[in-house]
Parts: sequence; C-alpha cells; structure tokens
Amino acid sequence: MSTQPAPGRGRTGDLPHFREVPENHIGRALDHASLVFHETYDDELRRRHRRALLRCDRLGAYEEDRLVGLLAAHRLQLSVPGGQLPCAGLTFISVAPTHRRRGVLSGLLEELWRHCATTGRPLAALWASEAAIYGRYGFGAATSLCTVEIDSRRPLGLRVTPDPGPLRLVDPAGAPALLGPLHEAARARRAGWPARDRHWWREQVLPEEDEDDDELGPPRVVVLGHGTPTGYAVYRTRDGDDDGTPGLVQVDELEAGTAQAAAALWSYLASIDLTGRVRAWGRPADDPLLLMAADRDQVRVTGQFPALWLRLVDVRAALTARSWAAPADVVLDVRDTRIAANHGRFRLVAAPGGGTYEATSAPADLSLDVCDLAACYLGGTSPSHLVRAGLATEHTAGAAAALDAALRTEYLPFAGDEF
Repeated sequence: MSTQPAPGRGRTGDLPHFREVPENHIGRALDHASLVFHETYDDELRRRHRRALLRCDRLGAYEEDRLVGLLAAHRLQLSVPGGQLPCAGLTFISVAPTHRRRGVLSGLLEELWRHCATTGRPLAALWASEAAIYGRYGFGAATSLCTVEIDSRRPLGLRVTPDPGPLRLVDPAGAPALLGPLHEAARARRAGWPARDRHWWREQVLPEEDEDDDELGPPRVVVLGHGTPTGYAVYRTRDGDDDGTPGLVQVDELEAGTAQAAAALWSYLASIDLTGRVRAWGRPADDPLLLMAADRDQVRVTGQFPALWLRLVDVRAALTARSWAAPADVVLDVRDTRIAANHGRFRLVAAPGGGTYEATSAPADLSLDVCDLAACYLGGTSPSHLVRAGLATEHTAGAAAALDAALRTEYLPFAGDEF
C-alpha cells in the first residue's frame, strides 16, 4: 500500500528526523509527555506508563538527540462488524511546545502510516484530547458514549424484574479469567472494543488507583450467578462530603447477557450503603438502562461525547474485512489528502457474505472524505446523515440509503477502553 501524501498535501519548514524510540529513551519520553500534558507523575504512575510504553511501538521526532515529538501505538485487535482487525491504538501523542506548527505531528503520522502498512494494520484509533486536531488527518469519530447518573437516594425503579440469581464480590486479581468470556461476547456484539490480555485487564481496566480521581477507592468487581457469571460490573466508591454531597458509586464497566441480569447489577449498584449517586462515565448510546428505567428523572444522561476516533489506514483492507447487513453496489469518491492509495473512485460491492472494493473510472454515486467514511465504518454514523449535514454528496439517488442498510449493525459500536 502506498502511503505517500495524496495530491494537495504539502508542508514547509525544516523537520526533525523521525525514528523509533529505543527502550533506553523511555524515561525521556515520559519526561516529554509530562511537559506537554502539564502533568506530574508520581512513582507508581510513572512505572505504569513505562510498562505501557514497553508494550507499544514508539515513534519519536528528534532534533539532534533531543526528543521533541512522540507517538506510541498499542498493538490492538479491534472488534469490527463480523470479526476483528489489527489496529494501532495511538497514545502519548505529543509535540514539544517549542516545536508546534512545524509539521512534527504530520511527520509522526506519516511514519505511522508506513509502519501500519509494513505490519499489516489497516486501522488506527485514538481517544482525542483535542477533538479539533484529528479530522484533518483522516480520523473520524466512530463511537460515542453517554455519561449516565442515577439518583440512588431512593430505590431504583425499573420496568424489568431483576434476575434473582446471587451476587458476589470477587477478587480483582482473579477477575480477568472469570470476566473474559463475557467481555469477548460483548465484543462480538459491539464493534469498537480491543481484545484484552491479562496485562490489559490489570493496567487499563483494574488498576489499583483511578488515574483521574485519587479520592476514589480501589476497584470492586461484582458478578451475577453461580459458576460462570451472566453479568458483571467493575466499580469504585467515594465517601460523601461534609457539605451534604452524597457518596458516589463510579461504574467503570457493566456487561450483562440479558436485560434481567443488567437490571440486577444496576439495582445492586444503586443500593450500596452510604452512597446517593451512581455515575457511569461511559455507556453506549443505546444502553438498555435508558429504556428500562421507570423514572427518567432518576436515571439521566448528563453528557454525550465522541469516544473512539478511527482512521482507515488501508480503506480497501478495512472494507473487505467487515461483514455487511444488506447488499449494496456503489461507487465511492473518497478524498484522502494524507494516504494516496485511499484517494480516488472505488466501486464497493457489499453483500452479507463479504465484499469487494476496487478502483474504477465509473461516475461516483457518493463523494465523502476518508474521515467521514471512518465514522461510518463501525456502524455508528449513517451516510444519509452525512449527506443531510452537507459532509457527503449523493450523486445517484438512493446511494446513501443503500450504504446505510449495508453498514447497519444490531448494536451501536462501543469503545469502553480508553487508552
């Protein structure tokens, strides 16, 4: 796959040189990230970040021997409709304040595209600290999350009878082996989640301390059912304040195989003594809790935000690897100013059994930017919405609707693993 810039791509000014960051420069990388993100790492957090970087591919921008830009990539397997694909999960993306607007980020990403082509990763993904940056590099907001809060000062009213099975707390150290099958089932239902190994469970899902709120307690894991659980929740708690603010239950993750199992877990979380509020910072927009709540004044969506930003590094490989809900035969005119192989007109023939995607000189049925195609890829955005928003152009009536039907998924995509 060619990763040379497409027509219209250019840059000016002298650039640093780009190369892999060796293990003995990880200390420099952490110092650099601390400077850029205005953070001070205590010893434990520094050790945790070091462990993460050791498992990542690391690209650096160097001026002489000084690190002035950094990009790390987790080696992920991301769930997509019908399966999973290798994905570069970007993190620690940072440019020294002395080197902003000098093409450092562009250069790092161009190096990444080449690395993805070499290692066979058709996707790249990130959680954006500044959402305005990444659209121009071909990333689209492919999933969204809701923050949900429950007023638990009174019993939680639900329209679904909770599963009467037993609830039990389990040791977080042994939780990955118990919860792994449930998480894998959730990944099969919802695109957008990376696969987890024991390290990922321990470092990303169940760290002893919450990186963003040191007043929260250690992780707790509750499961429903005898033997193999039918649902689980990962949560932390915080005491109330002297001013009358009630204690908090923060839900980091909740997965259940049935609505009744979900109802049992939510009821438990809303009944924990000495708390009066449950906050789930990131839930899918189609979370059944929002329908099963008897009183939507008690269960409220307090925010909604883009979560996983996706880049189709190799559009052809990505489109031909996912499954399709309905047949479609459309010519797409895709604009990609960063990766030349993706730029141009291509005929997509999608069918429930698979699809093809080949260059063509035929007239376009639909024109759109590669970032908007990425937003549609997991099923979270429909091409028709893009047309109505003026972000895509339909040249053939019905083309967007046909692609809508082909891309549709039973569940909205969901990415609960922030990295």
